[in-house]
Amino acid sequence: MSGLFGRDFLDVADFEAAELRRVLDLAHQIKAGTWSGRPLAGRHIAMLFQRPSHRTRVSFEVGISRLGGATTTLGEQDVQLGVRETVGDAARVLDRYVDGIVARLRTHADLTELADAAEKPVINALTDRSHPCQVLADLVTLEEVGGPLTAQKVVYVGDGNNIATSLIEASARLDFPLTVITPAGYAPDEAVVARARSLSRDGDRVTITSDLSDLDGATAIYTDVWTSMGQESERQSRRKIFAEYQVNPALMAGAPKAVFMHCLPAHRGEEVTDEVIDGPRSVVLQQAGNRLYAQMALMSELFGKGT
Repeated sequence: MSGLFGRDFLDVADFEAAELRRVLDLAHQIKAGTWSGRPLAGRHIAMLFQRPSHRTRVSFEVGISRLGGATTTLGEQDVQLGVRETVGDAARVLDRYVDGIVARLRTHADLTELADAAEKPVINALTDRSHPCQVLADLVTLEEVGGPLTAQKVVYVGDGNNIATSLIEASARLDFPLTVITPAGYAPDEAVVARARSLSRDGDRVTITSDLSDLDGATAIYTDVWTSMGQESERQSRRKIFAEYQVNPALMAGAPKAVFMHCLPAHRGEEVTDEVIDGPRSVVLQQAGNRLYAQMALMSELFGKGT
């Protein structure tokens, strides 16, 4: 049985480099059709979602089914965490029914409380702090289009949000160069960067800057929405602040060998133009597709029997 069996996956940094490598390698095998196990046969997974979801919900539900398992998806009105019952009570009840929990919650604090109270393993399907399953899929994509991660340079442009956090942790664990370019005041949390650098074998792998000229050698340009869920009241002010950080043909011209990445959904005309996201260098649909394989690999390791 895998040494990852029964573990929580709340952040990329929760796993050592070798553990992440195990998940990524299995994801590649599943996609290639060289692995077809059903380690979730007879297992039931709860999906606890406070936020709307398209890619995350469908990819997890399809993945659970392909691995032989069953799922129950609970929306915000079904459980009403912190209103109808406490996070801890919800976790302890789910423990009596299911073999694992996939949670897409508003706050990382609630996710941590859920994981602490639950005996069954918990996977973070998105919080305000991090989006580790998306970044697992991104790493699979980067390896498909560019080869070894250590030979690449990823440049993230935009808001220092949950995607930026998970990319920073991935860079630290897997030792690939990452530059995060944000407007002043919108950089990733300093504690996130400090923790990542403490985990890295090379603390200089992550660069945080506001300088849009720092694109030399980029193999991937990555962006995300400027206004995440829960920040809708800031949308107009953010559009002005982030305007020069739009990924458009002029910006992509500064990185002629780079693919374009976005976790989706995109606010077209804001953080990215149609010419880029629909262009020949865009791999956004490949990223979306790889959510399925990365999450199947992760669930096989954490929830599976005999893996």
